[in-house]
Amino acid sequence: MRGVVFDGKRVEVVDDLAVRDPGPGEVLVSISAAGLCHSDLSVVDGTIPFPVPVVLGHEGAGVVEAVGAGVSHVAPGDHVALSTLANCGTCADCDRGRPTMCRQAIGRPGKPFTRGASPVHQFAANSAFADRTVVKAVQAVRIPKDIPLTSAALIGCGVLTGVGAVLNRARVDRGERVLVIGTGGIGLNVLQGARLAGALRIVAVDANPAKEEVARQFGATDFLTSTEGVRDLLPTGVDHAFECVGRVELIRQAIDLLDRHGQAILLGVPPAGAEASFPVSSMYLDKAILGCRYGSSRPQRDIALYAELYRQGRLMLDELVTATYPVEDFEKARADAEAGRVARGVLTF
Repeated sequence: MRGVVFDGKRVEVVDDLAVRDPGPGEVLVSISAAGLCHSDLSVVDGTIPFPVPVVLGHEGAGVVEAVGAGVSHVAPGDHVALSTLANCGTCADCDRGRPTMCRQAIGRPGKPFTRGASPVHQFAANSAFADRTVVKAVQAVRIPKDIPLTSAALIGCGVLTGVGAVLNRARVDRGERVLVIGTGGIGLNVLQGARLAGALRIVAVDANPAKEEVARQFGATDFLTSTEGVRDLLPTGVDHAFECVGRVELIRQAIDLLDRHGQAILLGVPPAGAEASFPVSSMYLDKAILGCRYGSSRPQRDIALYAELYRQGRLMLDELVTATYPVEDFEKARADAEAGRVARGVLTF
């Protein structure tokens, strides 16, 4: 079968990949579509260290092909969106409703794939850039069959992370002021999350002025090409500043633009070991800096919620898909993503 494999030096679309059958508590999914996220590109450029060889992809949707023993919530033929969260479901963090903090879900890459006699790692417990993948049952969330799978694929990362950061981590309230730095796939979902939460002012910042139209479509009330004009719009600062790029100088700007009791939420991923600085004295007005993993999501609940909001016309998915590519055109999709020509490119299988 086909898959996109990174061997530590180059990315290649191969056709000699194999995946094992699902074991107890696992699901075999035939992938229909998968979004190309910057986290995939960050593995290739070394920003996210990961063992190789590895099948890339982590934002996918498809059709259940087979289930292992003990799986009852999905069945062959069901449409599912996949999460990357292979949480155990039984530890203290899972029991407290914090599956993103499950220690069984972090840093334990499996090897369900093989090329010839050699095992191949699975990225983010998912590897959606393949014709088929095996995931833990908790990662497969059934969705209505009337949702296009090219759109549903984006729920499992971009939407969970961006909308979840607003609703679950920051808990943006009605009438508040929100700053979103970076309007790529994650930033657009932060914008629509802020709109869903009832924020009064939603300021989008992106160096590319061509992104203004789509930013406003997703919920921005104002658009700037740098953070320098934020204080002109909101003299006292913002209640919530989301950094969606992963650059330490932008993290500092997000912190500097907070009002009293404001909070900066970090979503972008800088290189490993990067450090940011800020004036400590500025934090004593009840300000906060929040890390956020995967939108602090509970995927079995949140994916179903976002799917229903989409069906009601309140959550935008189709508009996120700015280009689709057959998996064989991965290099074109990668080039478009790296150049910022697409909000989200989707590979089709």
